[in-house]
Amino acid sequence: MDTLTRIRAFIDVVEAEGFSAAARKTGRSKALLSKYVRELEDDLGALLLNRTTRQFSLTEAGHTYYRTASDILKEIDNLADLVRENNADLKGRLKISVPRTFVDADVGQSLIDFAREHPDLSLDILADDRFVDLIEEGFDLAIRVTRLEDSGMIARKLAPFRTHICATPHFIAMHGPFTHPQDLSNVPAMIDKNSRNYNTLRFVDKEGSIFTVGISGPIEVNSPQSTLRGALSSLGFAALPDFIAHSYLRSGALVSLFDEYVPEDRGIYAVYPHRRYLPAKVRSLVDYLYNWFRTHQPE
Repeated sequence: MDTLTRIRAFIDVVEAEGFSAAARKTGRSKALLSKYVRELEDDLGALLLNRTTRQFSLTEAGHTYYRTASDILKEIDNLADLVRENNADLKGRLKISVPRTFVDADVGQSLIDFAREHPDLSLDILADDRFVDLIEEGFDLAIRVTRLEDSGMIARKLAPFRTHICATPHFIAMHGPFTHPQDLSNVPAMIDKNSRNYNTLRFVDKEGSIFTVGISGPIEVNSPQSTLRGALSSLGFAALPDFIAHSYLRSGALVSLFDEYVPEDRGIYAVYPHRRYLPAKVRSLVDYLYNWFRTHQPE
């Protein structure tokens, strides 16, 4: 029996969290999967799984073997993808982590457009504002809207974006005038808790030095859309990415404050693990998104 088949069976069982679930997922019988895993253990001379009638758990050797074997199989699959890269018909599954900020905004259409052009490619999208561990959680790609910090990952900048300090004309009339960013510390703010330092805003002065302003307000919520609604209701000002705020700024419903003080050090990035062979499906998505943003910049 092919060793790779046994390894794939073991990984399928671990990732499905059981033989029965793996059998349903792969279309193989529970008995066959059990046979493959048992043969793999016999070859290795080590127990990989602790089995009971109701559940199983990985042994210490099983944990080590799973991590390494998963990486090896990914390299094999990626190499096959690389060889097939010239084939226009991309197939398989892409597991992607995307911030809710991104997927709920107009720019989320980029993923829909990509899926429409590649009907044989399945996108498994997790909309979550936390920074997932791509390797540990098995993601092929993450889209991050941030100031990119060194994470050991490979990143490609898809597009720049600006943060706007937004308020309604009514809010400005009630609480203004605003002459310097420090004025924001004395008025109510709609605070998006997705930011790492959500109670402060970063600005840059005319000499290029960064300074911060502490803010507070009636609502703290991990949702840019909710902070937008609060700002539109004149409940407070809000720091919003341009791909959320642009239509409201264009219509005059919101006014952008202190643009000259807001640092332009953020972007939308595609982030993926450092691998020797980048799968064709990942490369295709990254290239598509890069080109999509060239033609879909906010007006």
